[in-house]
Amino acid sequence: MTGVDVFQFKQFKVVQNKSVHRVGTDGVLLGAWADVKEVKNILDIGTGTGLIALMLAQRTDLKTTITAIEPEEASFELAKENSKNSPFGEKMKLIKTSIQNFKTTILFDLIVCNPPYFENSLKPPSEQRERQRHTDSLPIQDLIDASKQILGLKGRLSIVIPVEEGDRFVEHASNSGFNLVRQCAVFSKVSKPQERWLLELSLAENISPAQSSLTIMNTKGEWMKEYVSLTRDFYLWLNESDKAKNMSKE
Repeated sequence: MTGVDVFQFKQFKVVQNKSVHRVGTDGVLLGAWADVKEVKNILDIGTGTGLIALMLAQRTDLKTTITAIEPEEASFELAKENSKNSPFGEKMKLIKTSIQNFKTTILFDLIVCNPPYFENSLKPPSEQRERQRHTDSLPIQDLIDASKQILGLKGRLSIVIPVEEGDRFVEHASNSGFNLVRQCAVFSKVSKPQERWLLELSLAENISPAQSSLTIMNTKGEWMKEYVSLTRDFYLWLNESDKAKNMSKE
């Protein structure tokens, strides 16, 4: 396969190529931040090459099942390969489908998604990359409606999303009966404005949402302790030059 490369984590590796959504900070953030306490059934919507599903598999016990769905053929095949070659393959179930066509009788304890976004931005030339970066393939309301149908009463929906789209997502989700459980404002650097939301929502009522913030780098380009603490179980922290090479952002 042309253009294949490997992103190596501590306990697994992600084989990827130029035609798929590659390992990036967004996915790592969600995989490390999502709450997995008392979780037995997890659904990863649009798993891509399987990054978030693999991270959640590493963080949970053997009794937890991770179902990962992906409609794109290239990403799905890589996700299968990455799952098979990981220590967690027995816990993972890969299905080639979209959330709109996903059929299940299971109610999930946790649903995670790193959704396509940039609804109003100029679209890139590649059709596949276009689908990955825009809401055409996964409109906000489709994600909310589908999650509502298959989420347990105490289950949680966790996503990572740009600020503007995140504010709109919370509004749509609230109108559909979801309540905010946690929200974390993500800053790539101390000197920059907020770029992402990490959001956790539930259908449970009477929730007082917890609010926090996370900054990835300081003004000198050094990793902040809070980010290192969140991701230390995953990244191969070697030396400063290796960190910089291994932390490419899409």
